Amino acid sequence: MRHFNILLLLLLVIGCASAQAQKAKPGPELKPLHLITGHWTYTGDYKPTPLGPGGKVTGEGNNQMILGGFFLQSQFKENGPMESQGLEIDSYDPVNKNFFGRGYEDDGTTYSGAFSVNGNTWTWEGKLVVAGKQYGFRGTSVFAADSMSFVSKGELSVDGKTWAPWYEQTYTKAKPAPPKK
Repeated sequence: MRHFNILLLLLLVIGCASAQAQKAKPGPELKPLHLITGHWTYTGDYKPTPLGPGGKVTGEGNNQMILGGFFLQSQFKENGPMESQGLEIDSYDPVNKNFFGRGYEDDGTTYSGAFSVNGNTWTWEGKLVVAGKQYGFRGTSVFAADSMSFVSKGELSVDGKTWAPWYEQTYTKAKPAPPKK
């Protein structure tokens, strides 16, 4: 009888594990993130802020869906007055019905925030931590009708009340550069 109880318990555990093993699939709410997958290049201008003097910037990034299609991973490299490399992970928050993201840069900078999508306009806001000091950021990204480019404008706040222009950048979907030999 004892062996039967152990066998029954083992079958129950295997049955529960099998039910949990059926993975959930990403829903249609994640579709906007697919819009920005691929290789992108960008140019733009930073305005003078407490973060730096401002100036022209160029950059490129690669975006791909990861972890079963529930998350977007973005890796970027930027050249200009504030040269940096970074990683960002974005996904959908079904509780708050918006998107959220968190980013990390090679100088220790971190940022996190939320964004919503309304047609071809993405509106976002969050917190940026640079050298131990926290700033607020907000802005919009507006996609062209063909979704092959977008313009992003951002504002920065030192106190969360007063906002100043931070940057304006134009992104273009591009083919990846060939590997260097």
